[in-house]
Amino acid sequence: MNLKSALSALTLSLLATSAFAQSKPAVTFDVGGKFDKSFNEAAYHGAEAFKKKTGIAYREFEIQNDAQREQALTRFARDGNDPIIVIGFSNGSALKKVAAEFPKTRFTIIDDVIDLPNVQSIVFKEHEGSYLVGLLAAKASKSGKVGFVGGMDIPLIRKFACGYVQGVKAGNASAEIFQNMTGTTGAAFNDPVKGGELAKAQIGRGADVVYHAAGGTGAGVLRATADAGKLGIGVDSNQNHLHPGKILTSMLKRVDVAVEKALTDANGTAWKAGVTVLGLAEGGVGWADDEHNKALVTADMRAAVDKATADIKSGAVKVHDYMSDQKCPVQ
Repeated sequence: MNLKSALSALTLSLLATSAFAQSKPAVTFDVGGKFDKSFNEAAYHGAEAFKKKTGIAYREFEIQNDAQREQALTRFARDGNDPIIVIGFSNGSALKKVAAEFPKTRFTIIDDVIDLPNVQSIVFKEHEGSYLVGLLAAKASKSGKVGFVGGMDIPLIRKFACGYVQGVKAGNASAEIFQNMTGTTGAAFNDPVKGGELAKAQIGRGADVVYHAAGGTGAGVLRATADAGKLGIGVDSNQNHLHPGKILTSMLKRVDVAVEKALTDANGTAWKAGVTVLGLAEGGVGWADDEHNKALVTADMRAAVDKATADIKSGAVKVHDYMSDQKCPVQ
């Protein structure tokens, strides 16, 4: 090989290496889409925040059905995307397979734990945030009856419900709580019509505050409560603005922060595999307090939730984690 050919080959090699080093990150959004105003949208805002700060674009895919989960992850990995951010526990099985096939690709999954050396798992203490909004619900309720509408009937959503019930009971030991799940498949997170029907049924039984943990289905819950002159409670993203003055608060699950940090860490040297758990103490969950619900939260309510927050952080109040023991101590 002459000098010219050798230099040409070296140039091509360096270009290939550079292209791989600058490969774009990728994000797969779960069923319901990136604009579900809840879980997926929180992830979207995190990815957008990363892009705005760094100028680095990312590829994305919105899952429409289960068959696409493995396909999307495989395509991104084959194309050299790294890291790949995977939104939602429903992608767990597909990720476990694909991550094993592409051991040099870094994956971050939100809401599931995958024990592989190239996977970062981020989960939340949703029960802690749900306790706080339950406490607020109890204090805001005039009937002493409140509701909960979950999406897919799985332990993760029961975790929201259990924390909520504990918070309600802490605020009013004699309160009555109605609970309904929307379905048993992933479609339960994208059915606002049924969400509205379930909320209306609970309101018909006397509930005047209804909390949802149902993704896109929650839009129907919040609409139904607003139309009935009752109070809704949003989830994941701050949903207070959807019906100003008619949403008591939203249980914030900082998926946006988790996604932005995962992308930022992977862009530097801080990314690492393993499990990260985000609760109140870590700023991973909380409640939405803004101009849209200011008039709904009294000084007494604010003092109560501030004290509960401090007590949970200190360990003085322990909120039951349904995922560790699938039996809620209060109903």
